[in-house]
Amino acid sequence: MKNLIIISAPSGSGKTTICRALQKRDKTIHFSVSCTTREQRNGEVDGVDYNFLTNDAFEKGIAKNDFVEWEQIHGDFYYGTLKSTLETAIMGQEYLLLELDVKGAISIQTLYPNKTISIFVEPPSLDDLRTRLVNRGTDSEKRIAKRLERLSTELEYKSNFTYQIINDNVDHAVDEIMNILQHENEEVYYGS
Repeated sequence: MKNLIIISAPSGSGKTTICRALQKRDKTIHFSVSCTTREQRNGEVDGVDYNFLTNDAFEKGIAKNDFVEWEQIHGDFYYGTLKSTLETAIMGQEYLLLELDVKGAISIQTLYPNKTISIFVEPPSLDDLRTRLVNRGTDSEKRIAKRLERLSTELEYKSNFTYQIINDNVDHAVDEIMNILQHENEEVYYGS
């Protein structure tokens, strides 16, 4: 059973919104709570949105090989996925939704090739992405510029994903992903 659903996208492309909408649509899809060392944003809940760790705690986890993937993003903050989270989902044959950057997604696909469904979400355009990042109001102009610089690098990885979709409408994007999950399930059950 392919039960690790990886959603990756450039920052600001709507992956968090899509992930939340997927979970509302299908209650059997559980969310993988990543670990991070960045500051908690308004409205975020520790253990729900992220597991917020200190740099020291995160680095100890790296040393103990607790993470299946991790990265230091924008030269500032660590992000990572605990091995135990994936192993629990695989053993329980539960859908686990992972919202990851491209490098983390590729790491998990490499380690769990028979368990992953990978989906790359693109913004409709660079202008649209910039508008989303500005309207989000959580980043400085400097950080927005870093995120936009990273866009071309991230887009180079999209061919490493099984599926690519454009998020020009959240409901449409969620419909596409639900169709992908149904298609993958049919392959498992019917050997297509």
